[in-house]
Amino acid sequence: MSYDETTRRVHRFAGGLRAFAAAESASAFALGAAVVAALVWCTASPEGYERLWSTHLTLTLGDHELGESLRVWVNSGLMTIFFLVVGLEARREFDLGDLRERRRFLLPCAAGLAGMLVPALLYLVILRGHDGAGAWGMVISTDTALALGLLSLVGRGLPEQLRVFLVTVFVVDDVVALLVVTLAYTDHVNLRLLFFALVALAAVAVVRRLGSRPVLVPVLLLAVAWVGLLESGVDPIILGLVVGLATSAYAPSRGDLEEASNLFLGFREQPTAELALAANAGVIRSLSPNALLQSRLLPWTGNIVVPLFALANAGIPLDPDFLASAYSHPLVWAIVVAYVVGKPVGVVLVSWLVERLTGGSVRPAVGWTGVLGSGTLAGIGFTVSFIVAAMALSGDRLDEAKLGVLTAAVLATAVSVVVFARTSRMTEERRARALLGQAAPLQDLRTDVDPEHDHVRGAAGATVTLVEYGDLECPYCGRAEPIVRELLADTDLRYVWRHLPLTDVHPYAQLAAEASEAAGAQGRFWEMHDRLLEHQDRLAPHDLLEHARALDLDLDLFREDLVNHRHSARVARDAESADLSGVAGTPTFFINGRRHHGSYNLATLSAAIADARARALMR
Repeated sequence: MSYDETTRRVHRFAGGLRAFAAAESASAFALGAAVVAALVWCTASPEGYERLWSTHLTLTLGDHELGESLRVWVNSGLMTIFFLVVGLEARREFDLGDLRERRRFLLPCAAGLAGMLVPALLYLVILRGHDGAGAWGMVISTDTALALGLLSLVGRGLPEQLRVFLVTVFVVDDVVALLVVTLAYTDHVNLRLLFFALVALAAVAVVRRLGSRPVLVPVLLLAVAWVGLLESGVDPIILGLVVGLATSAYAPSRGDLEEASNLFLGFREQPTAELALAANAGVIRSLSPNALLQSRLLPWTGNIVVPLFALANAGIPLDPDFLASAYSHPLVWAIVVAYVVGKPVGVVLVSWLVERLTGGSVRPAVGWTGVLGSGTLAGIGFTVSFIVAAMALSGDRLDEAKLGVLTAAVLATAVSVVVFARTSRMTEERRARALLGQAAPLQDLRTDVDPEHDHVRGAAGATVTLVEYGDLECPYCGRAEPIVRELLADTDLRYVWRHLPLTDVHPYAQLAAEASEAAGAQGRFWEMHDRLLEHQDRLAPHDLLEHARALDLDLDLFREDLVNHRHSARVARDAESADLSGVAGTPTFFINGRRHHGSYNLATLSAAIADARARALMR
């Protein structure tokens, strides 16, 4: 693996939120297919369906046995992994995303709590005096996987800030809902086994702080903690969320990447198994545990774990007699009203109250249509709803509760489609206000653009500024250049190039950067910049002189500048600003001061530029 490939891989991990989003639409389809399959299966053969998922599976180790039904292994075992991924993404937002400014967590946290309290109150009011009132915990949680998957389908082209707001609200009610499951729906707790599980979990934290920690050790300790929780009477799914929230996320530093590239170069010179392992370990060390776990677990949770959970729990017999009976019982409508009405009312009302009470100093990270859409999507319950229903209900009431949850999910999806579809008919400015709101975005670019110092293309007074940190020898920068040229057809875009020569892997990068500055001293920076990117295989000193001759530069002055490294300080200032902004590889783009993660193709960059322009015009 070359250094550029390593850097490219790091960009993908640094944009873990986007990778998570890219998988969600496929996961939503898989989940929907599993729900349909469960309904068809249970309707055709209810006995066969229940017989399979009630099958008892036992693990034996010496004299010790752990036996549970197949459904429990799925609900409490595999779903622990799903909630681990949810916790990982939430922690990533706290460490690298908008929530690293802790004040921004206040409003979505309050909205998440209100989005739980209001549905629970509505549920209890409607079911007062009827069976099933004790299962109020069903309506407090949103299904994160299904809601975000549907957002990726019904909300194509929506700004990323909306998704961040949704994730924050969902994680709040996931955490609280799992605490409710643990505290309100646990009949008996074996304190000795619970203490045993907590000791194992504490041991994981200690092992992770050690310099040398084999992966198998924390995995075994977590398995011990999981078994301890299960045997103590506490549902162990909360373990996944706790571990995810405790797993830090960080962008790789340039020093870590340089160390990884040096290890690879050592392997390139002497391709032995030992150096191959060292090189691979160096690449892995440069990435955060959060990014690594997300990349490894996300495909499994989205495409296997959650659909399998749906297959094991969504089965109800859809015969006319059952449907008529269920829809005539207030339990179904209590769930539907709680989710479809209670969730959006709670989220929107408390968001409005927080903004008013703080005088606008704390406001939603999205516009009010975005807040409303978040509330309607929050009306999609599934995983925790089914878990609580199975704990609190049985027989026909359990089937009716499942029907209510599924009905609410369908109606909440339909309402969400209507809410977001309205924005497509708005003008660009009204749509931006409705979806993006007026909250000021966080700035990732630590060194502001200075037209007296920076190299700038495009209109000086443009609404949007695109800053690229690049390496003239980096092939990915060469591939990005034609895309930048197409973007500059936009007359309301200003483009800035800053140097970040990766000298450990690109031997001519530093000299090429100085050559472009030497040409700039003679008023021909952009001509030299373009020429060097077009001829990245010709960057040796004699090649640079040929380029200078082709541009009719003063060759003696150009040669003297290179020999004496007169412009090295100018290149170093750019590299220092890259370090301050956490830039590890090339190309890295910033759009109006916000770092652009993920792909840098024309469509993706154009969409990000359009969002930035809408925000700027609104302000």
